[in-house]
Amino acid sequence: MVKNKKYISALDIGTSKVIALIGEVQDDNDIHIIGLGETPSRGLKAGMVTNIETTAQAIKVAMDEAQLMADAHVDSVTTGIAGNHIRSLNSQGVVKIKDGEVTQADIDRAVETAKAVNIPPDHDILHTVVQEFIIDNQPGVKEPIGMSGMRLDTRIHIITGAVTAMQNIQKCVNRCGLHIEHMILQPLASGQAVLTEDEKELGVCVIDIGGGTTDIAVYTNGAIRHTAVIPVAGDLITKDLAQALRTPHSAAEYIKIHHGVALATMDGLDDMIEVPSVGDRSPRQISRRVLASVIGPRVEEILELVLNELRRSGFPEEVLTSGVVLTGGASLLTGMVDLAEDVFNLPARIGVPQEMGGVSERIRNPRFATAIGLLQAARGDDGRAGMPVHAAEPKASVLKKLQEWFKNNF
Repeated sequence: MVKNKKYISALDIGTSKVIALIGEVQDDNDIHIIGLGETPSRGLKAGMVTNIETTAQAIKVAMDEAQLMADAHVDSVTTGIAGNHIRSLNSQGVVKIKDGEVTQADIDRAVETAKAVNIPPDHDILHTVVQEFIIDNQPGVKEPIGMSGMRLDTRIHIITGAVTAMQNIQKCVNRCGLHIEHMILQPLASGQAVLTEDEKELGVCVIDIGGGTTDIAVYTNGAIRHTAVIPVAGDLITKDLAQALRTPHSAAEYIKIHHGVALATMDGLDDMIEVPSVGDRSPRQISRRVLASVIGPRVEEILELVLNELRRSGFPEEVLTSGVVLTGGASLLTGMVDLAEDVFNLPARIGVPQEMGGVSERIRNPRFATAIGLLQAARGDDGRAGMPVHAAEPKASVLKKLQEWFKNNF
């Protein structure tokens, strides 16, 4: 008897590209990637939808390509979200343990209490991630069910996003005949794909430098502590190159990807590359050191914005014992690790997603970190692995749940 195959799908809707992945979940719960689709994205700016029709077309092209490769059809996806509208905060809730032993109902009450915070009227809760539980002043409890105690204190990380931004992504996906199973903040997905448990425990910051946004996620003591999205990323590097070298945008993007250097003081940068000119002018030759003098200052600015965000949020360099992990397409620039170590005064490395089955070896690349993290979330990885235990829901659904909770508890 042949068992029904279980397919899951992830959709990374980025500013510069849309990536679709289809995976088959094996009997041992491992993911075998069987479908991949990728197409340029033209309908987003700084991670937010600016043209629904164009974005929907890109999603359809990527999904059709992935389904053709996989020889399978999917009707639901787990997708990512980013943008400058993202906000995050840490909160805590305390409840009395009803029967002297922690049950799931006690945990649910504690989490709901912690979620009772003021958020802007145009925002909705995107994620609630449990950081830790405290039972009768005993901190660091990860699995409280069955433990004895009188008081349960839960610490959570709440991430909110603009309702309209989430709705616009949903509209784009729906236009392709798909529905969204989960909507995940992109730095959470990237962190899930490239970080080790030891790094999360000791303290680490994952920095995903994409096309339109630079996404940040900070972990300490095994849990997410801070998330942020900075609307400055790789597209500005391409724009700088196009203007400085007087070359078309497409040529600047190609030069950045294949010859880009982030640190002008490196050795071996005297190689010459050909730069196409605008119009019918003849191409020119420049050294990679000249290229680095254009790219380096912009990359340094991005990293310094991240450093300022970390300090502003109460996470100085001393907290990040494991250093920083760079991922995303711009992390592949030559000299990126050295420049990051100079800026942060911390160890740095490039975050490459872990290998799965199927075509995963082909996409073991920082450019695919978010997509692979989304696929892991689609499998059902839980909060213990750093993924959210609550995903975005329509406000009406949240209101109904709150009404039911008050009815059952008061």
